[in-house]
Amino acid sequence: MKKQGISDLVITVIILIIVVSCARSVTRIDPNQSIDLSGRWNDTDSRQIADKMITNLLGSEKFKEYSKDLGKKPAIIVGIVKNKTSEHIDADNYMKKMELAIFNSGVAELVESDDFRDKIRTERAQQADFADPKTMAQWGMEVGANLMLFGEMTSETDVYQKKRVVNYVTTLFLTDMQTNKRIWYGQEEIKKFVKN
Repeated sequence: MKKQGISDLVITVIILIIVVSCARSVTRIDPNQSIDLSGRWNDTDSRQIADKMITNLLGSEKFKEYSKDLGKKPAIIVGIVKNKTSEHIDADNYMKKMELAIFNSGVAELVESDDFRDKIRTERAQQADFADPKTMAQWGMEVGANLMLFGEMTSETDVYQKKRVVNYVTTLFLTDMQTNKRIWYGQEEIKKFVKN
């Protein structure tokens, strides 16, 4: 019996050591800190490209000329950015970073995207039925966008043995909603070298 109790104790201690050594450790870090674990597109890439492109767009002479001719801050709607890479990239997150940069710029107005507009219109319709007429939102008062921002992301990958080079290219277009005239055209790249 004594041997059985000792061997059970040894097995329990070994299991406990294995469990403790495999325990996960979590550390909070600054969201702006760049960490690249896989070499794939990540939050740092999204933030850097969105900031660079929106700064380039809003500072471009063509955008400034368009705004001057319009006589007011243009209203921009962020359309879709197509992901044509071989990776899963959260386009919504990426587009929200662009919207934030436009909103914070102070040189353009931001108009809601179609998903949010539909939700607002549904709420407005419900207010017409259920809200006090003095407080309900009125129909026909939406601000129309002057410009739409849209684009695509592509990537090229070169692989040899345990090395990989990935070049991500983001291309954005800013187009006049009335004339279909392209007001701005921008492109940014991120190139990553990954060794396994």
